[in-house]
Amino acid sequence: MSSENAMTVDDSSQTPIRLEGKYSVIIICWILGLGSLISWNSLASIEDYYYDVFPDYHPSRVLTLVYQPFAFGTMAFLAYNESKIDTRKRIILGYIMFFLGTLALLSLDLVTSGKGSIGSYVAICLIVAAFGAADALIQGGMLGDLALMCPEFIQSFLAGLAASGALTSALRLFTELVFSNIDDGLRKGALLFLSISTLFQFLCIFLYALVFTKLPIVKHYRRKAALEGSKTVSSDLSAAGIQTDLTEKLVDGDRSNLDRLSNKELLFQNIDYALDLFLIFVLTLSIFPGFLYENTGTHQLGSWYPLVLIATFNIGDLISRYIPLISYLKLQSRKGLLILVVSRFLLVPAFYFTAKYSDQGWMIMLVSILGLSNGYLMVCVLMAAPKGYKGPEQKALGNLLVFFLLGGIFLGAALDWLWLIGNGSF
Repeated sequence: MSSENAMTVDDSSQTPIRLEGKYSVIIICWILGLGSLISWNSLASIEDYYYDVFPDYHPSRVLTLVYQPFAFGTMAFLAYNESKIDTRKRIILGYIMFFLGTLALLSLDLVTSGKGSIGSYVAICLIVAAFGAADALIQGGMLGDLALMCPEFIQSFLAGLAASGALTSALRLFTELVFSNIDDGLRKGALLFLSISTLFQFLCIFLYALVFTKLPIVKHYRRKAALEGSKTVSSDLSAAGIQTDLTEKLVDGDRSNLDRLSNKELLFQNIDYALDLFLIFVLTLSIFPGFLYENTGTHQLGSWYPLVLIATFNIGDLISRYIPLISYLKLQSRKGLLILVVSRFLLVPAFYFTAKYSDQGWMIMLVSILGLSNGYLMVCVLMAAPKGYKGPEQKALGNLLVFFLLGGIFLGAALDWLWLIGNGSF
């Protein structure tokens, strides 16, 4: 499937490419998406352990707020300098940072024997800050790179992102069941999470560096982008053993650069998509995960309640990211997308009154709606947006959209603290 003979391409004649390697790329994109968030989601899933170790420091809210400015700031720099940054080195660096970060969290807990101290908490915050930078390196790089290719690759990567949340939630429920009656069970479950995450990051480094780059369909799209003037795919092509014709590349590249839209022009043409992503995640992160951990009260499920809520969101988010693959269920209207995104803000008063007056069943239903709408709208926007542009413009737009996505996450994480006003937590 991955041999050179699996696909023949004639760039000059616009001959349709054969897609024998397409499903291999879809699977790898899913795994890479899962790997790009499994470290953070593992951390989010063991936050009940950190609440036990650091009960006075609001771990869910603090760690989220530490993570986001580093993700947003790094993405701002990368989006501005996207055309000068080598995509391959950027993505591999991100996965290496996640690998070293999860290994550091594991080592820190083993060295301190799980004892809470301000020094340990600061160290965890520094590692989480590195996670934020790694997130920007990978998500912006991957979505910019996949914008050159098939929309199905973007969907698969985004589904992998959601799968990381669903997988860690399922594993967290399993560890709660298995370790809850064991001495120091909460800590043992947390260590299991971090160990699995560390191994998974190593797998992602291997897959991206040695497998993904060499798949025929990936080589085709990257060579096409190089001939349209993209300079960020050169090391990927070299790693795949491809040397494009320099004369052809320079002629087409110079023409492409002359005709290329600026980042400002790209943003103005796609401002509604950018705002969609920004508003989707402002709303989601203003509720998830801080509100679900600290503001939903005590119910019959006891210590299982926040775990069930987190799992409900993650499962709904994962399922909804596959809905746009059904063509008649995929929303492509720009106006329709914006209307749905804005209407989600009705969930804010719904969550407030449900937490104050209703039981756990209504809260679980609301969380499922939050997750389903989050994943569905995100995939619809990102599958629809990067079309009709040349390679360099598609990559630039992909990075700009991720910049707005992370900006929404950052603001949402900050707004999440407003739920504490008036409840005696300050």
